[in-house]
Amino acid sequence: MSEKQVTIEEMYSLEETLAKPLLEGLTYPWEALPKIGDFIIELGKSLPKDIYEERENNVWIAKSAKIYPNNYIAGPCIIGERTEVRPGAFIRGNALVGNDCVVGNSTELKNVILFNHVQVPHYNYVGDSVLGFYSHMGAGSITSNVKADKTLVHVKGADFDIDTKLKKFGAMIGDHVEIGCNSVLNPGSVICPDSNVYPVSMVRGVVPARSIYKDKEHIVAKNQ
Repeated sequence: MSEKQVTIEEMYSLEETLAKPLLEGLTYPWEALPKIGDFIIELGKSLPKDIYEERENNVWIAKSAKIYPNNYIAGPCIIGERTEVRPGAFIRGNALVGNDCVVGNSTELKNVILFNHVQVPHYNYVGDSVLGFYSHMGAGSITSNVKADKTLVHVKGADFDIDTKLKKFGAMIGDHVEIGCNSVLNPGSVICPDSNVYPVSMVRGVVPARSIYKDKEHIVAKNQ
């Protein structure tokens, strides 16, 4: 496995997010994390008013989105077309949520990019993370975004170790990834596209593309 597998080019379909102008100028997806808030504020000003409305200061919500009662949405935030934000959702700001997404009951978002068709539908915590096109987090699965010793996060593969220079870093989840229920993605986890993580997993490091993560000793290719 090489560093190339964890690049934006290999991980994501940029046509499936309004964050394309931000991401296409970077190499690794985590480089976007410190820039999400400012990017949303500038992007929000240019959103078409026939599709989006600014509900509160720096909170732009598509008119076709379904926003249920009893949730909290803080800016800066963009919520895309036909997306559902269900009761009890807690969106803490710096959240760019794509089209046709589901932000479910008791789900918390903070400093994230969700591509189109992402589902975080039940009791999820997603912080300082990027979730790719058609990715899905099972009920109770979370991104852990700060190391216990508070040191900077590294992305570690079999043949590389990248110092991200970030203290807060949840998970980079590629396109078409399925995360099983009640799994924990530790700081610096990268789940490459078309991969599956078994329920109740504790993931650290890089899961290669088109893999099934059973546990850290058993990561198998999908065609095996």
